[in-house]
Amino acid sequence: MAAKPFRVGFIGAGGIAHTHAKNLLKVEGVELVCAADVNETGLEKFKTEQKVGKTYKDFKEMLAKEKGNIDAVSVCTPNGLHAENTIAALNAGYHVIVEKPMAMTSKECRDMIAAAKKAGKHLVVGFQWRFNPKTVMIKKQADDGVFGKILYVRVQALRRRGIPNWGVFGRKELQGGGGMIDIGVHASEMAHYVMGCPKPVSATGNAWTYMGNKPSEVVSQWPNWDHKTYTVEDLAVGMVRFDNGAMMTIESSFCTHIEKDIWNFQILGEKGGATFDPLMVFKDEHGYMWNEAPGFIPGDDQFALKMKHFVEVCRDGRTNESSGEHGLAVQQWLEGIYLSAEKGREVKIDELP
Repeated sequence: MAAKPFRVGFIGAGGIAHTHAKNLLKVEGVELVCAADVNETGLEKFKTEQKVGKTYKDFKEMLAKEKGNIDAVSVCTPNGLHAENTIAALNAGYHVIVEKPMAMTSKECRDMIAAAKKAGKHLVVGFQWRFNPKTVMIKKQADDGVFGKILYVRVQALRRRGIPNWGVFGRKELQGGGGMIDIGVHASEMAHYVMGCPKPVSATGNAWTYMGNKPSEVVSQWPNWDHKTYTVEDLAVGMVRFDNGAMMTIESSFCTHIEKDIWNFQILGEKGGATFDPLMVFKDEHGYMWNEAPGFIPGDDQFALKMKHFVEVCRDGRTNESSGEHGLAVQQWLEGIYLSAEKGREVKIDELP
């Protein structure tokens, strides 16, 4: 029996929209119908490469004219537009997947969640790393009680020299921040997922800019970024307290002086622990300290799994494993760390607007 058609439109037709489109088409029954973007060149490229039938310069026009022709919208715009685009799509009666981070502020996240509830539509946040096979394997250990109570998590999303030289990643007014909000968000949210998603209650941190706002003078993978418009941090470090007593530290950078790029999180629990890279579990068993590693790790594509999850939530009734509420929790600690950096003190989450 063929899968029920699931028709998708896009707000934003840049690089991430191409990734969404290619992975959506891996799901049976998905059709790509239309896209909207103010960048005509990018829009035409998206139309040609993804074979989308209709394009619009104005996303509001697309939402109105495609009523009845699409079931859902993929929001792939810069962070500063996520809330506006998402709320408009929900109000127009469409399910939505919005790329990470969910929005620029916690208030925007709450408004998006409220719009989804009012419209009776699903809101999915684009957190693919929780679908990574290694994350899934550690989560299963946590759910089975291998770690006992999780006490502390250390998260690292660090690049030695990896400032994006495309898009608007260096512009705080459009992105909200640098490495912490762009890549730290991914590494910290997958760790938070393994923890069981406790609620953040406070955050403290600092952020520094010392390379990105200067001309590129070192050979690197992405040279010649726009240093003149660079207003985000190069390095940010934060600590988050949760309502269950657990703590998380997050180290994130676009560029810093380390041996090599690091993408990892480490779990420390009362009964055991784990690391993402290398994937290992540490525990006591039969009177000895044991280090365990899986004999096989599935090679599933986490982004494909993310888009499959989105379709199945909206079309097939699957439980939403990447909800707006989770996106809000992540946004709260990101916002809290940045605010702490400005104020020079710990910030309580209920202080946020």
